[in-house]
Amino acid sequence: MSQKKSSKHRPARKAESRIIFVLGGASSGKSETALQLAGSRGPRAFVATGQGLDDEMAARIVRHQATRSTDWETVEEPLEVVAWFAKQGPRYRTILFDCVTLWLSNLVGTGLKESAVFARVEMLLQMMQTAAARVVIVSNELGFGLVPTEPSGRAFRDLAGRVNQQIAAGADEVHLVVTGISLRLK
Repeated sequence: MSQKKSSKHRPARKAESRIIFVLGGASSGKSETALQLAGSRGPRAFVATGQGLDDEMAARIVRHQATRSTDWETVEEPLEVVAWFAKQGPRYRTILFDCVTLWLSNLVGTGLKESAVFARVEMLLQMMQTAAARVVIVSNELGFGLVPTEPSGRAFRDLAGRVNQQIAAGADEVHLVVTGISLRLK
């Protein structure tokens, strides 16, 4: 069953809006590529979905923060990204959302059903398309890795793949990053 919705159901798009989707594997260079694609037009917001729930993740977050210039306003929003975009998104000319995969993990962890996840992604795309901003979205391409041994891991990988397809369909540009090299797909 396709998760794509007809563009006639989406609100009118602002001329200044642009959605750029950046995919890649773990440590592929996708976040660095996303920062480059975001540009320097301010005001700028970095919407982070990761949570420092353990020492390794907390250190990873600190490393990511060190790669951004100080003119980025960091917003830590692990779950309510749609509400943030609706309320705060219009304040910014550049928004970097990093990352979809962690957001999905957070949503799934709350018990949200797949149909509700797809509905949230559709609402998020609507908010992004009506913003007068350049929006850069980062996500992991999990389909390049090993097949998870657990059914829950396979289900999450498949969900992430379908959500990535949904976002790619609504994006103006799609970039795949492998070993620090970006290839524009769309």
